[in-house]
Amino acid sequence: MKKNMGLTDKIIRIAAAIFVAILYFMGTISGMIALVLGIFAIIMVITSFISFCPLYIPFGISTRKKE
Repeated sequence: MKKNMGLTDKIIRIAAAIFVAILYFMGTISGMIALVLGIFAIIMVITSFISFCPLYIPFGISTRKKE
């Protein structure tokens, strides 16, 4: 598994996940929307920690800086 996520990409994904959590705990989102957004938030956090996004592979995208 080759890393393909840069620092900015990781920060944006974690910020989006935190935003979803805030919306949920404030009661702004609930039900099926909360469940779907929660799953996406968990996926975003996991991909941020492992620095790998499988959706980038088919498109040849990498946000990492060249070494």
